[in-house]
Amino acid sequence: MKKLPEHVAIIMDGNGRWANQRGKQRGMGHKKGASAVREIIEEAADNGIKYLTLFTFSTENWSRPEDEVGILMRLLLSSLKKEFNRLNNNNIKLKSIGDLEGLPHLVREELNYVVEKTKDNTGLTLTLALNYGAKEELTNAMRTIANKVKNSIISPEKVDQSMINEHLYSHYLPAVDLLIRTSGEERISNFLLWHIAYAELYFTTTLWPDFSKEDLKKALINYGKRERRFGKTSEQLTT
Repeated sequence: MKKLPEHVAIIMDGNGRWANQRGKQRGMGHKKGASAVREIIEEAADNGIKYLTLFTFSTENWSRPEDEVGILMRLLLSSLKKEFNRLNNNNIKLKSIGDLEGLPHLVREELNYVVEKTKDNTGLTLTLALNYGAKEELTNAMRTIANKVKNSIISPEKVDQSMINEHLYSHYLPAVDLLIRTSGEERISNFLLWHIAYAELYFTTTLWPDFSKEDLKKALINYGKRERRFGKTSEQLTT
């Protein structure tokens, strides 16, 4: 793979369907999905990916059955506790984006602890999108900027793409190069709308719990074969 994406984002879809196909409760699908997360993080790091962002829990996911939300929150908490040493030993920095104040206290506390303890790591930057929705992210940024204009902190003429980016949860992230979605669905689902303006999209029918390092390699190889023009012509890229 001669051409690798700097930033890979993944919509991890299909845990529930994986469980249903096997006659199991949806919670079993989420647990199996957590194992896939570990494998993909390690594979991304081994391949030299600099940024990996995972759509872990959306603002819309609160509308799921209460018991399923509870399972997801408990799984997130236990995963943070269990994976902390693995992240540190692999020089991985953990970050998070979203309305974190909306998360349960214990989850938020453990998340902040791991983020703080891994902040000086220099390898892969792993970002978990938690209680995240891109429209809400953009709305919050616009509201903050509008208040600053109102209070004469900034002038309207200074509002540009760079300033908008600075006010996003995800302000530290570069543009997404490759967006992967599993399970056969071909939607963006309110994920990183600002950062995927020129992302290459890769859809696979593989359900997330079955998504392996070999599947990630296929996506990376597919990305390497694409011509990214950013509005230019092919001829311009070769001159």
